[in-house]
Amino acid sequence: MLDSKILDEFASRLSAAAANSPLRDFEKNARALLEQGFSRLNLVTREEFDVQAQLLQRAQQKLADLEARVTALESQQK
Repeated sequence: MLDSKILDEFASRLSAAAANSPLRDFEKNARALLEQGFSRLNLVTREEFDVQAQLLQRAQQKLADLEARVTALESQQK
């Protein structure tokens, strides 16, 4: 049976090798490149979008309420 020390040593060496691999450098560079490209675009975060969507929904509800009040007032005048 395998000794747990040997498995731990193997896992730590594998982790160290993965941390220093060219794939890790590529990931860092690709992330930086994408962040730079996205920063040039006029994008909003998901949180900002959700807030604006809620504000729009409230405004639409208020508009519908006001339209109903105007209709009721117009019918009272006639």
